[in-house]
Amino acid sequence: VQLQAYGGGLVQAGGSLRLSCAASGRTFNNYAMGWFRQAPGKEREFVAAITWTGSTTYCAHSVKGRFTISRENAKATMFLQMNSLKPEDTAVYYCAAVFTRNWNSYYYRPDDYNNWGQGTQVTVSS
Repeated sequence: VQLQAYGGGLVQAGGSLRLSCAASGRTFNNYAMGWFRQAPGKEREFVAAITWTGSTTYCAHSVKGRFTISRENAKATMFLQMNSLKPEDTAVYYCAAVFTRNWNSYYYRPDDYNNWGQGTQVTVSS
């Protein structure tokens, strides 16, 4: 499955952005998905994950209560709604997908995923 992330940009602290990840090439079903981010000089960091049915989500502690992950399988698209953004949220955000037969599985390690989008830059100014 090919992934394309978009929706990043420059926003002031306290603002909001909505990232999207469009999938193509194969059926969107049976792919658990996630968002990761990487700031300059830092390792890729888990942000949020969602099961392929969308029934279960999991967010990193650093974004819990501010970010919401969701998906629309009919449109083969995943979203990350980011509210109350902070300068420390500045990073390149990547979407990722992995095939699974388990309807209730989500993954939070980068090595669990084998399909990645190209990344979209999010910059939060103070």
